[in-house]
Amino acid sequence: MKILVTGANGFIGRALCRALVAQGDEVLGVTRSGRLDVAGVEVIHADLDAAAPLREALQGVECVVHLAGRAHLLADTAQDPLAEFRAVNCDATLRLAQLAREAGCKRFVFMSSIGVNGSHTDGQAFSESSPAVPHADYAQSKLEAEQGLWRMLEGDPMELVIIRPPLVYGVDAPGNFRRLLKLVSSGAPLPFALVNNQRTMVALENLVDFVQLACRHPQAANQLYLVADDQSVSTREIVEHLAVGMSRRCINLPVPVFLLRWTLAAIGRKSLHTQLCGSLVVANHKARALGWAPRLTARDALIATGRGYLPAQRQ
Repeated sequence: MKILVTGANGFIGRALCRALVAQGDEVLGVTRSGRLDVAGVEVIHADLDAAAPLREALQGVECVVHLAGRAHLLADTAQDPLAEFRAVNCDATLRLAQLAREAGCKRFVFMSSIGVNGSHTDGQAFSESSPAVPHADYAQSKLEAEQGLWRMLEGDPMELVIIRPPLVYGVDAPGNFRRLLKLVSSGAPLPFALVNNQRTMVALENLVDFVQLACRHPQAANQLYLVADDQSVSTREIVEHLAVGMSRRCINLPVPVFLLRWTLAAIGRKSLHTQLCGSLVVANHKARALGWAPRLTARDALIATGRGYLPAQRQ
């Protein structure tokens, strides 16, 4: 297939481009910088607002995988964060989809977020039938993009596939997971011995496998999928598995969860407590019914991530 990938130079984009090239697809990678260190990919230097180069690049493309977007930021300095998220994650997505349908693309794969369903679960795993309860501006903008795409493409020849992953992890993962990798590698004592939550994440390799399937499987057309590892793990287990991969001793102190909550709230990081101590469980049954199965268990993927992290830091 001829596939165009936006956000090709990102954490997910680079891995996806490598996998698509490896299976023999013709891949065009859209990047704002014009740089992409993946052999075999035609690099398209364009911003999502640049209609002319995108329109030209889309000629003959069979499938668009739209990964690019404005991520949730720890310290957002925008005067109106929701407006900024909407401009990139919703408005630019709909413009790209319109260009793709005009070019005759057969399928549009949109990477959304489990945040559309909410920030945590309480006894009931999220599934495709769970209500949309976005917990932050980022998730709200993703939901609005989903809704706009469904409206635009209802009855249209171009097929739509929407994917909502939970936290995607790997050696080069950004954000809080990168900070966690650094913390575990330091060997410093951690306060998670009493944290017995359940977090479903998705290993980068497992997500990329599903996206490859979503590009071409006939039954994926016009469907929503929650894609996640088979196993849920606690924060305590996450750091322990990472430490095993790093060959580090993991010292987890028995800090009461309420004290963690109070401390994080006192420093203005209340949402971090939800991520570290709350549960977020995702069911992947619908994705599995498509013929996909995670090739890595959560334990093996986390250990491999820890193992690969230290050499990557030395490069």
